Amino acid sequence: MRSASVKQAVGKRPQAGAVLSDASGFAPLTSVAASQWRGLAERAVEPNGYYLPDWELAVNASARGRTGVSALSAWGKAAPDNTVHLTGLVPVISMWRAWKIPLPALVSADPYGTLCTPLLDRDAAEHAAAGLMTQARRAGAHALILRDVSLDGAAIKAFTESSRQDGMRPLLLQSHVRACLDATGDAEEVLREALGPKKLKELRRQRNRLAEHGAISFDIARTPEDVAPAVETFLQLEASGWKAKRGTALMQDDGDAGFVRSATLALAERGQCEIVTLRAGGTPVAAAIVLRHQDRAFYFKLGVDEQFAKLSPGVQLTLDLTRHLCADPAIAMADSTASPDHPMINPIWRGRLAVGDVLIPLRRRDPVVSLIRAALDLRRRVREPARRAVHFIRKRQEKSS
Repeated sequence: MRSASVKQAVGKRPQAGAVLSDASGFAPLTSVAASQWRGLAERAVEPNGYYLPDWELAVNASARGRTGVSALSAWGKAAPDNTVHLTGLVPVISMWRAWKIPLPALVSADPYGTLCTPLLDRDAAEHAAAGLMTQARRAGAHALILRDVSLDGAAIKAFTESSRQDGMRPLLLQSHVRACLDATGDAEEVLREALGPKKLKELRRQRNRLAEHGAISFDIARTPEDVAPAVETFLQLEASGWKAKRGTALMQDDGDAGFVRSATLALAERGQCEIVTLRAGGTPVAAAIVLRHQDRAFYFKLGVDEQFAKLSPGVQLTLDLTRHLCADPAIAMADSTASPDHPMINPIWRGRLAVGDVLIPLRRRDPVVSLIRAALDLRRRVREPARRAVHFIRKRQEKSS
C-alpha cells in the first residue's frame, strides 16, 4: 500500500481499515519487529499488558473492528555499541476511523482492553515521548489523542514534560477512577477491610452452598498446555450469560475468539498470562483471564455460569484471585480495567486508579487543536444522553430477567 499522510487520508475520508504509513516511525503495526517490541516492554517505564506484542498483534490480526492499525515508534541508540533500539511505541488509528471525525489527529488504538498507555523506555522516557510526537507531526497530525491512559503514571508525565519543553501542555478530555488492588498487603486483611465481617460471613455461607455441588477448587493455568483448555472453558462460560444475549460474548465472533486463543497461548509462553478457574466438583462455575506485565496484573474479563448466579461465583473467584495476587511477590498492583461504577469489583478492590483521555497538541498555538477539541466535546454531548438511556434500559432488562 502506498504511504499516505494523515492530512491526505482525512481528505479522502479513508475506509475504517485504511493503514497510513511512513517509513520514519509511522507504519503498519505489523512492521515493528517483535523482538524490539518485547525488549521495549521489558524496559517500559510503566506497564501495560494490553500493549504487549503477543496481545496487541493478536488483536490486530483478527479482533472485530480492531484490525489493521498503525504504529508510532521512537528509536534511539544504546551504549556501549550505539545499537539502535525501540524506545517508544503506541498503536494508533486516524480520528476518522476512531469517531468518524474528519480532522487530522491520531488516536491510540483500542487493544480490546481499557488501557492505552504507550510503552516508553524507562531510561529515555521523555526523549521517547518527544519522538512519538515528532513522528505524529511528520505524518500530518495536529494532535495525538491518548485514550484510557493512567493519569498519574510515568508515561503521561513524560509526555507532559516533553510538551512543556516545547511550550505546550496536554489537555485532559475526560477522566474517571476505577478499582485496583494493592497486592503488597495481606489478602485476608485487605478483604476484611474492604467487605467487613458481615459480608464475608454471607460470602462464606454462599461458598458452603456452592460446595454442595462438589468440592471447591481454584485452578491456575500458566503453561500453554494448561492455558489451551482453560481458555475454552473461559469462552464457554463468558458466552453462557447476559453477554451472549447482548451479542458481546467473545465466542460470538470468530475473530474475537481467535485473538483470545492466540494471545493467551503466546503470552503463556512468556509467563505473562494466567487463566483462573473456580470449580464446584468437576463443574467450572467461573473463569477469568489475567495478564501480567512487570509488577502489574490486569484483570481482563470474567465469565460465570449463570445457573449459579445466586451463589456469586464471580465474587468467589475474585476473592481467590485477590489471595493469589497478594501472595505473589512479583505483583505489586492489579488493575481491574473495569468500568468506574462496576458493582462487583468496586467493593472488593478498594484502591482507585485515575484513568482518562488526553489530547496532546503537536504544534504551538494551533487553531486546528481547538477544532479537534470542540468536535470531541460536541460528540460527547450528543452521545451522553443516548448512552444513559441504553444503560437504564439494560438495567431494567437485567432486573426483570
